[in-house]
Amino acid sequence: MSGGSALWYLTRGTGVVSLVLLTTTVALGVANARRARSARVPRFVIDAIHRNAALLSLAFLVVHIATSVVDAYTPIRLVDAVIPFVSAYRPVWLGLGAVALDLLIAVALTSVLRRRFGHRAWRATHWLAYAAWPVALVHGLGTGTDVKSTWMLVLTAVCVLVVLAATWTRAAGAGPNRLGARRWAVAGSLAAAVALAVWLPTGPLKSGWAKRAGTPSSLLGSSSTGVKQ
Repeated sequence: MSGGSALWYLTRGTGVVSLVLLTTTVALGVANARRARSARVPRFVIDAIHRNAALLSLAFLVVHIATSVVDAYTPIRLVDAVIPFVSAYRPVWLGLGAVALDLLIAVALTSVLRRRFGHRAWRATHWLAYAAWPVALVHGLGTGTDVKSTWMLVLTAVCVLVVLAATWTRAAGAGPNRLGARRWAVAGSLAAAVALAVWLPTGPLKSGWAKRAGTPSSLLGSSSTGVKQ
């Protein structure tokens, strides 16, 4: 295995782990799991899982970005990871990854400076983590080379189902005065899941996606294209 290949596999692996950890973080937050504490699982344990999953997702994300930039196979610059839609490599789908990163950075900064921002501002910004999850998911499907693999499709489905279950759990626990919001949450989550299911067969799962996604022609003609598309 060459150095470039090793970096590429590391990029793919850390991206998948980041998604799983972000899914865990978002699911715990959306379901408001702190209220579901019991004698067996006290609140501080749930808080620790939520916090550590968030920190680990950022750590793996840093490695994911670093290896993407260092790997000379694809023309990905450090600026492409921060500024959306300026990359020469799959600009839209890589740009979504930059959007997700920027949202998570905003959440991390406001969490560190929570006392200066105040609880209300911190809480409003904290919701950006929930917005980052679907953006990161679509980014992974649009740029990932394993999207057609059975294990990746199963993992994606599990992540979606976990977040859907968390959303419905939160909606079911809403009070009668929030009935409208509960209905919108359930309807919106279902609509998003259906849209994803419709898009995949006509997008990343369809032949020729690498070219349509914006992969440079020089890479399409490479002998290792089959590995990295």
